[in-house]
Amino acid sequence: MLPDSSRSKPLAVALMGPTASGKTAAALELARHVPCEIISVDSALVYREMDIGTAKPTPAERASVPHHLIDILDPSQAYSAMQFRQDALRLVEEIRGRGKLPLLVGGTMLYFKALQDGLDELPQADAALRAQLDREAAESGVPALHARLATLDPETAARLKPTDAQRIQRALEIITLTGQPMSQLLAKAPKTELPFRLLPIALEPSDRSVLHERIANRFDAMLKAPGGLLEEVERLRARGDLHLGLPSMRCVGYRQAWEYLDGAYDFAALREKGIAATRQLAKRQLTWLRSMPQRIVVDCINAKATQQVWRYVDASLQG
Repeated sequence: MLPDSSRSKPLAVALMGPTASGKTAAALELARHVPCEIISVDSALVYREMDIGTAKPTPAERASVPHHLIDILDPSQAYSAMQFRQDALRLVEEIRGRGKLPLLVGGTMLYFKALQDGLDELPQADAALRAQLDREAAESGVPALHARLATLDPETAARLKPTDAQRIQRALEIITLTGQPMSQLLAKAPKTELPFRLLPIALEPSDRSVLHERIANRFDAMLKAPGGLLEEVERLRARGDLHLGLPSMRCVGYRQAWEYLDGAYDFAALREKGIAATRQLAKRQLTWLRSMPQRIVVDCINAKATQQVWRYVDASLQG
């Protein structure tokens, strides 16, 4: 059983970082030292049948320590930050009840923010308005909607890619329905207090070029693996019920592979676009992390990064 700290609230650890920063290795190293269970904080790992392109932990890794919120949805379904928060709060309580350390691991920063700060009551989706925005996106292009959002809600637009159709349309929908920018509504949201204390550790690179090299190597490995990324996407396409409008198929790597299989570009362009999209994802993740001043930063390219993570956790457990 885990000894409780002398502080009033039980401990949970948030292990954050950009893609390819070594979060899984650090989490497994922690599991060697202390009884824990891992809660995935990743909007792609929730989907079944999507293993290679999501860099999902291997069966052996998942057998070595319990993992949660992996393979819980079909790719045709959607999963929200609110659903994640509800699931994570429940799981932390259950894991603590088993006398283990809850370890939240991933790179979906919106989920970490939702857990830490709570969520405001944003309006429900409006089907008619959503259909209108879909038509406008088809006629003028998603970047045109992003440009409109930049005039109405520059703060939200600044953190969204000009091609992120789902989030751009949602932000415009909220402005239309409420008359207020989403960034304003989020700022007004009442902060909630967690029933546990969260130790936020961020794996971040001291040299971003090293992270970029890791990203390129990992994407190449996904393409070359037996039954690799292209074969995985081919199987998903063959189902007949999936399309690029779904959150699952917009995941980095999957969108580019789908477009390649549509004949949009050649293999060299697939590799280039897939690596570039993953680097852009890492850049956005690092931007989110910089907005969390309370985090403990560990250099993810340091050979002893996993040991450093354990030292911080051990000190907090002893605290």
